[in-house]
Amino acid sequence: MSVKRKPRGRIKISQERMYDIVRYPVITEKSTLVSEHNQVVFRVPLNATKPEIRAAIEGLFGVKVEGVNTLRQVGKTKRFRGRLGRTSDYKKALVRLADGESIDISSGL
Repeated sequence: MSVKRKPRGRIKISQERMYDIVRYPVITEKSTLVSEHNQVVFRVPLNATKPEIRAAIEGLFGVKVEGVNTLRQVGKTKRFRGRLGRTSDYKKALVRLADGESIDISSGL
């Protein structure tokens, strides 16, 4: 009894979904350090998958993506005027670009 798996490879997504997936670039000290190694960090929705992120970056910026690493950042509990609040959860995608490719974050889409 074998398990049928989905074929792996490139997926096609709509232009609207591409803009939904790539929310904005993360500009921190650490993300500027990894940009020296041909990597860019983006904030993405919690339900975005790695193949969708790859297709969105390649479609929007016209670059070749070598790999995508993601991490889910759990929101923190904070106090404001004595009341407990909570920041929202979010997901970051670390996109590794092929040699010779680059994304200019400052120019926008």
